[in-house]
Amino acid sequence: MPGPRRWPTSVYGTGAEPDYRFSFANERTFLAWIRTSLALVAAGVALDAVEVSFPGVVEDALAAFLVVLGLLAAVSAWVRWARAERAIRRAEPLPAQDFAPVLAVGIVLASAVVLVLMA
Repeated sequence: MPGPRRWPTSVYGTGAEPDYRFSFANERTFLAWIRTSLALVAAGVALDAVEVSFPGVVEDALAAFLVVLGLLAAVSAWVRWARAERAIRRAEPLPAQDFAPVLAVGIVLASAVVLVLMA
């Protein structure tokens, strides 16, 4: 008798059932990316909500940039989780991190803008 169908079938409908520890490790990595995403969104909202001495346009642009970066991090987390889980189930090499360099550059740029404006 087949087990219950799991979603997304594009992930769970392929390969063999892996050692659960690998799936749990992949899930923990996904949740770490989601925490990072939430932190970026919270930083953008806080920047918009709290009175800071930045020019209005720069403050709004930086807040929007952080929120968009958080949104992209959340989407990237989902895509990365699915690609890694599929690779684990197929006993293939894990895919490379595509978004991590983009996230690092985005955070460096946002930090540089804040440092310049605070000086």
